[in-house]
Amino acid sequence: MVIGSDSADLMAMLSSQIHTAWTLRTCSWLGMGNDSVYVKVRTFDPFPFPDPSDALRTILSDLGEELDATRKTVQAEHPDLTLTGLYNVLEKIRAGTPLDAKDQDVKERGRVLILKDLHDQIDRATADAYGWPHDLSDEQILERLVALNAERAAEEAAGHVRWLRPDYQIPRFAKGAAAKSGRLDLGEAVVAIDKSLPVFPKDKGEQAMAIHAVLEAAHRPMDAAAVSRAFKGGGKRIEQRVVQALSTLVRYGWITALPGGTYAARRAA
Repeated sequence: MVIGSDSADLMAMLSSQIHTAWTLRTCSWLGMGNDSVYVKVRTFDPFPFPDPSDALRTILSDLGEELDATRKTVQAEHPDLTLTGLYNVLEKIRAGTPLDAKDQDVKERGRVLILKDLHDQIDRATADAYGWPHDLSDEQILERLVALNAERAAEEAAGHVRWLRPDYQIPRFAKGAAAKSGRLDLGEAVVAIDKSLPVFPKDKGEQAMAIHAVLEAAHRPMDAAAVSRAFKGGGKRIEQRVVQALSTLVRYGWITALPGGTYAARRAA
């Protein structure tokens, strides 16, 4: 998979354990060895990148440049060493697996301990970019990424897109309010929803965000049936999926379950 970007900070974030944990849950698998296959539409497109400060972006960029330069230097000096070979030894070191003579040779000539240190720094800097602790498990990382994906979908539904390459993307892909990447105007979002009923999305993640937008626009508690009727062609046809999505939103703290089987969007304090 080739990702067309000259941003070293993006390279660092894609090289982090946070993105690796996401990748191994969203990728496809190929062959008897269960080789992972990076799939753009399932892995890259929905991945919620952090929105770091300028200082953190500089740190990530410097680390990405150093990682890239280190690997290129190793391969220029030792053409027999491959990235796969380097990272196989790195994984053995992380797992505490004893290294044989061949592994020791790769470790020394391939500067594997330097690569390990760079990746450790990238993992910490990427966690800082999200504002997360450094010691999260993969499961905790995935829970937070799913919740953030839902948050970003809600933002985009309201016309706010966090473009990775704004100078390139906005002129080509932005439409209407999505052409803006500044503050959200929630008032305009409510008006847009009130004008006509939205279509219920096919994607489960988008369904949760659409339901959240309906509850926010309603300014009142709603039960699953009322939420279902808030979508074009909805009603009983989608009510079971609405119930499931409401449970997900409650679990992640986006909405509150109230007595009598109703739900309400949480308001900022």
